[in-house]
Amino acid sequence: MDQHKLEDLISQIENYLECWKQFNQYVTQARAKKFGPEDENQFLELKSVLTQELELILSSVECNSPTKEEVIALVSTTPSLRYLGEQNEANLRNLENQWHKIYIGWQSILGQLKVQQRQVVPKTSVWSSLFGRKK
Repeated sequence: MDQHKLEDLISQIENYLECWKQFNQYVTQARAKKFGPEDENQFLELKSVLTQELELILSSVECNSPTKEEVIALVSTTPSLRYLGEQNEANLRNLENQWHKIYIGWQSILGQLKVQQRQVVPKTSVWSSLFGRKK
């Protein structure tokens, strides 16, 4: 993978991880039962982004963990904040454990890509090295 594509993919996964952090914040909100209709709409939008971006990322990188099925299962078992707010503590802990496993899996993939990025030595010309620019 060339340097530019690798940088784009790293950025995309970093943004994807931010969405996963937001997902966890919504779970916390649901647990506290502090959400409104706008939060419900934003949660639904976030789940759409997580699902769509998953497809885009998987088209660019092969990953064994988390699997597409694990991500889809987690997203599909959380239909709304209201639903989450009605869950008992054991179910919410299980959901958080599943979320954490997926989140750590994406962090690992990001780390692997950053290792690849460091191994790609950009070619520099005489002029670009004089002016601090990489080709």
